[in-house]
Amino acid sequence: MLHTQNTAEYVSAFKDYQKNGASRSPAWLKELRKSAIASFEKLGFPTTRDEDWKYTSVDSIISTVYKRSEYKTSNKAVAAAEIGALTFSGPADNRLVFVNGLYSPELSGLHGFPKGTRVVSLATALRDDDGVLISHLSRYARYREHSFVALNTAFVEDGALVHIPKGEMVEEPIHLIFVSTGQDRPVISHPRNLIVLEEGSQACIVESHVGRGSGAYFANAVTEIVGGEGASIEYYLLQREGNAGFHVGTLEAQLSRQCTLSAHSIMLGGALVRNDVHVVLNGEGSECSLNGLYLVDRKQHVDNHTEIEHYKPRARSQELYKGILSGNGRGVFDGKILVHKDAQKSDARQTNKNLLLSENAVINTKPQLEIYADDVKCSHGSTVGQLDRDALFYLRSRGIPLGEAQSLLSYAFASEVISKIKIASMRAQLDDYLLTKFKSNP
Repeated sequence: MLHTQNTAEYVSAFKDYQKNGASRSPAWLKELRKSAIASFEKLGFPTTRDEDWKYTSVDSIISTVYKRSEYKTSNKAVAAAEIGALTFSGPADNRLVFVNGLYSPELSGLHGFPKGTRVVSLATALRDDDGVLISHLSRYARYREHSFVALNTAFVEDGALVHIPKGEMVEEPIHLIFVSTGQDRPVISHPRNLIVLEEGSQACIVESHVGRGSGAYFANAVTEIVGGEGASIEYYLLQREGNAGFHVGTLEAQLSRQCTLSAHSIMLGGALVRNDVHVVLNGEGSECSLNGLYLVDRKQHVDNHTEIEHYKPRARSQELYKGILSGNGRGVFDGKILVHKDAQKSDARQTNKNLLLSENAVINTKPQLEIYADDVKCSHGSTVGQLDRDALFYLRSRGIPLGEAQSLLSYAFASEVISKIKIASMRAQLDDYLLTKFKSNP
């Protein structure tokens, strides 16, 4: 009953949105929104009876009534000095900043892009009826199958458009920063990002979702990445929501021939977090590498779902996700590699490793392979364990106190993922963050 009632409330809110804030949208966008809300109404919110949500209940999200934020209220909620500390970015970095889902030009700053490169707010691109949006927006995110993607698409309003033209290389990282604030009422936002790299182009994108304040909020984000032939993409997701923040995020990536994607997910906060990653290797010789680290403590719940589809021959994928759980934390990892019948000579490897630091921490892990080709190299596996007693004994025999020894071993476990981050300043700040966290919570 709760799920049905809340579905109806969002449908009603959509009708008001169409009459007011979305009334001047282009015709194609209005039709897209209508199609998405129809899908959402049909799908409803997922329940634990759904296999993909078996270990994650969204009742804590949908039992709260959220309101969309207004620009004047959101714009004053965050000071510029806070941005770097929250996101591990520098003050001079190229960045688009959004507060409660709405673009904040005062907090943003862009410079030094190659000719033809476009990094703009989605709201601006929608007002201009941008041709890149018409060609790509919502072509890949599966709103007809996933209710939270449908909800995001129905209320699509702002976010980022990043378009790198053919053969261009953007040397400096592009930061897309989404700040949610616990205001006097629960706030909802639906950030939507479209990242398009044309043939032979190269760029590094950092997408950060962070929270401040103690109030409840819900961030429902969707990012679509389109990689042209021979494009090279680095993508980082940093999720550091507040203790009362709820976050559902979806990444959809389509890779053409010889395109490479290196994607990293670092999850450090939030009351309930769901992270869905779907990569389609749709060109011969395409490659992707997925790396993830999730820290779960107190009563946090973090759920990672990944799916990599091999459609064409000689594609490669590597996946490493690691979790460190303590307190009463709950974690979920559900990873699938799907090799279609024409994807001969595919090479796919998937690993999930988990470290439990308390008796009450729980992880549910399910790595999967589904193979329809007969000439492939594929492997998958998962481990769940505690700190190595022999290693602890060795460190303590060298005069290192128990708490410090536990911290060092926890840091070493996490560093395998952190070391893969190529942005030196971010890697150094995350190293400091982890060392401090493990020392204070051994």
